[in-house]
Amino acid sequence: MNRTSARLAAIAPSATLAVDAKAKALKAEGENVIGFGAGEPDFATPDHIVQAAIAACTEVRNHRYTPAGGLPELREAIAAKTLRDSGVAVDASQVLVTNGGKHAVYTAFAALCDPGDEVICPAPYWTTYPEAITLAGGVPVIVDTDDTAGFKVTVDQLEAARTPRTKVLLFVSPDNPSGSIYTPDEVAAIGRWAVEHGVWVITDEIYEHLVYGDNEFSSMPALVPEIAEQCLIVNGVAKTYAMTGWRVGWLIGPNDVVKAATNFQSHATSNVSNVAQRAAIAAVAGPLDDVVMMREAFARRGAAMHAALNAIDGVSCIAPQGAFYCFPNVSGLLGRDIAGQRAATTLELADLILSEAKVAFVPGEAFGAPGYARFSFALGDDDIAEGIARIAALVN
Repeated sequence: MNRTSARLAAIAPSATLAVDAKAKALKAEGENVIGFGAGEPDFATPDHIVQAAIAACTEVRNHRYTPAGGLPELREAIAAKTLRDSGVAVDASQVLVTNGGKHAVYTAFAALCDPGDEVICPAPYWTTYPEAITLAGGVPVIVDTDDTAGFKVTVDQLEAARTPRTKVLLFVSPDNPSGSIYTPDEVAAIGRWAVEHGVWVITDEIYEHLVYGDNEFSSMPALVPEIAEQCLIVNGVAKTYAMTGWRVGWLIGPNDVVKAATNFQSHATSNVSNVAQRAAIAAVAGPLDDVVMMREAFARRGAAMHAALNAIDGVSCIAPQGAFYCFPNVSGLLGRDIAGQRAATTLELADLILSEAKVAFVPGEAFGAPGYARFSFALGDDDIAEGIARIAALVN
């Protein structure tokens, strides 16, 4: 008899966290490792948010249980923020506050999927998506994209993947790991396709404020209002406000789905930390000055990383449009003599470069995209320059 359930035994560990952990272990041994693996801002949480949390610690009401669906004040603030930033009008009753954006993702799939329901999942995808779909009883249907298509799926591809079992489309823009952004026309076309065929959409908007150049974030329910009754929005404070460790996310959707999801959360976790929720109120209801500063820094870093990667023989990279990742095609390095070794896969290449150059990145296999690699530019300018220079020196 197996000691663990087949359901949990089948879960693959997070590749991004595994790379980050290996890099930190080498650092602990005294190695000068530069890590491009972790998907979190390197900035401190803005001070006005921290001060709100400090004040919240002294309030006895925050030492107690609160509603499982979230503090009423935070749900109201999220509704107002969604109208301000996404152009989507929702009631506070349509908001469920979750333990981070990752929890919102899993809860969304759990709320919609029955065993055998198919979920269209474009690749490259964030490593957690297929695992969350499977845990919820769904079946991931992977639709591949590549750099020649800007890592964007087309309506024709979605239609080719649709079957009588299709229940949900996962839609992410700006995208992790590719950094691509769908244009408003592309978002609207996909939304109309979903409405026409009765397909639910889970749209992950966690990177909504991290958009560069002339690119534009578009929220599908704002462009296609008729999709509102078959769409869930997931979001959180982690990326925009440099609050990855505070663990506050949310799910927005039709009242009946949000009610079911809230019932589920009431048995799984109860309420999110009250102190973190009070901090989140200060974040979503406060000014965006710190967000603008961080976005400008990310834009500069992304442009520098993009140029440096493209200067490496055997590497090609499209410019990051959003989020804080470059996703270069590194297939030109496979099978090549590097420090007397040859990597046949990007998994092997990542291990080789970490061992020889002490530089960590996440191989494309983690995102369903062999031959590519994810480099986070959520770290200092000097580290970005040094890390890419080490790789260039090693492979050239």
